[in-house]
Amino acid sequence: MASMSVKHAIAAAKKLRSLQERFNPGGSDIYPALMGDEAITALIPSGNPLSVHILMFTRALREQGTDEQYEKFGRRADNNEIIGTFAQTELGHGTYLRGLEARADYDRGTEEFVLNTPKLSSYKWWPGGLGQTCNYCIFVAQLYIDNEAKGMAMFVVQIRDEETHMPLPGVHVGEIGKKMGLNGVNNGFLGLKDYRVPRLNMLMRHQQVLPDGRFVKSPVSQVSYFPMVFVRCMVARQNSNYLAQAATIATRYSVIRRQSPIEEGQPEPKILEHLTQQMKVIPEIVTAVVYRLAAANLQNMYNETAEAVYRKDFSRLPELHALACILKVATSYDSTYGIERLRQACGGHGYLTAGNLGNIFAMAAPACTYEGENSVLYLQVGKILMKNWSQVLAGRELMPSMAYISECSKMTSFPQWTGSWECLLKAIQYACVGSIRLAFQSYNARVQSAQSQTAAVNYSGLELTKAAELHGRSYVAGNFYQQIVNSPNKHQRSPQFQKVLENMLELHLIQIFFRHLGDILRFIRITEDEISALQRRLEEVLKELRPDAVAITDAFDFNDKILSSALGCYDGNVYERLFEAALKHPLNRKSVPDFFEAHLKPFMKENADNAKKSKL
Repeated sequence: MASMSVKHAIAAAKKLRSLQERFNPGGSDIYPALMGDEAITALIPSGNPLSVHILMFTRALREQGTDEQYEKFGRRADNNEIIGTFAQTELGHGTYLRGLEARADYDRGTEEFVLNTPKLSSYKWWPGGLGQTCNYCIFVAQLYIDNEAKGMAMFVVQIRDEETHMPLPGVHVGEIGKKMGLNGVNNGFLGLKDYRVPRLNMLMRHQQVLPDGRFVKSPVSQVSYFPMVFVRCMVARQNSNYLAQAATIATRYSVIRRQSPIEEGQPEPKILEHLTQQMKVIPEIVTAVVYRLAAANLQNMYNETAEAVYRKDFSRLPELHALACILKVATSYDSTYGIERLRQACGGHGYLTAGNLGNIFAMAAPACTYEGENSVLYLQVGKILMKNWSQVLAGRELMPSMAYISECSKMTSFPQWTGSWECLLKAIQYACVGSIRLAFQSYNARVQSAQSQTAAVNYSGLELTKAAELHGRSYVAGNFYQQIVNSPNKHQRSPQFQKVLENMLELHLIQIFFRHLGDILRFIRITEDEISALQRRLEEVLKELRPDAVAITDAFDFNDKILSSALGCYDGNVYERLFEAALKHPLNRKSVPDFFEAHLKPFMKENADNAKKSKL
């Protein structure tokens, strides 16, 4: 599997590079940009072993290395003369980066760093491509000078011989084993023993170690995490696409499959005519659209921030970090939840490999734990929200994505309930701000009761994660509201298209309202009649969106080869394709399987002989 994945990844890279040279020589809009595209993912269903090389290794060399270091390592990496990965996560430590145990000790006498993974838990574990594909890596370690810790640093490390691909002396590298999916990525482990690299192998754009051992600290600590921020932006985009793929499959299946008459004596309708099926499928279509828009907005922000960081302007980093964290969590959680819900919406056929929903789930699910475990990221965002609440209390201005916190904090009570879109959005935001206030109060009460700050964060964790979750809902819903209601391009849309978008906005806001009804009722007085009115609106908007469901998913523009699903092909020949897939199964190559003569026949004959004996 790994061999085929490498073969297909190289073929894809060669093709995209040739297209880049043909249509835009010197650019990067085709290669490497499209190496993470849905088409490439479809070509390599077991995972792309070059993905971390393209997404993190080459990017880190450009963004974290000096111009001289890029000339030495980066150009070779961009040209695929060397293949690298990003070795950060360890067997014993992942998201808590300050706990990493790998160390780099500076030797003034030789102007080298001595790299070690001093115990088993400090072995690097999980980097994509590390197991078999890569011959270089960026090795993340704790930097020590005269045995004094200086924080985290990154080092370019050659781990395999460029000619023979054999591990170099002092390097212990291999594959970590089979996973739930993505087994072509060959995730690996790496241990180093007294491995020396030159001083200039430390990436030094933002922090440096001078020849005499003096340490020049980075002006902003978050800049060291910038490669992870990019991957979190990619998770938001990729996982929204995985959800869109699953929604396309389930929608197409739902207009072919017929079952259970709605009216007595009537023919079986398409299952999408059932309101319960609409509730399974249509909200996930809308969620995919909402997250695709939010991910695009986040990517634009990343690009602008990356340009600013290159100019030594770090002012936007905190907001980008907070948004990348929250969208990574929201898209990974909601996509895995949604894909499984859509699989169940396809009934028993959704369980078949031929439906491809299981593989899509396996592609989406790891994002809940890589590049920051989701609960830990929620806590990070929760702590950021508490800092911003302190700024609100001090009368300071907040970052744009959190400006609503200041607005809601000025309300003595929630305005009169109208049920409008603006009212629904404000209710979500108001509940978020109430949750932030309670988390802040809980944290401070624990600190005042003599708990340490870290202990107070731990014991306030449930409140902090709730506030973070609601902040994610507020940001995503607010972004969607602005793009539908206040977009400068709104006048360019046809009335019919605008109506479809407004129906999606209606569904999204009501769905989020009901998902967090308990949180909202904690801070806002809403009557039973007002809630019942929203329930009726939910039922009505599902019926209004039903005729548009196929067209919306067609607009995702997934080729049949990308979906790779017997249930979701454009031609709708579900049963023919399921049967064709069944006939291709290896067990159908013979009318009588080998295990019949070897095991089944003797077993049945033995039972028959024993039955005869018992009658004698």
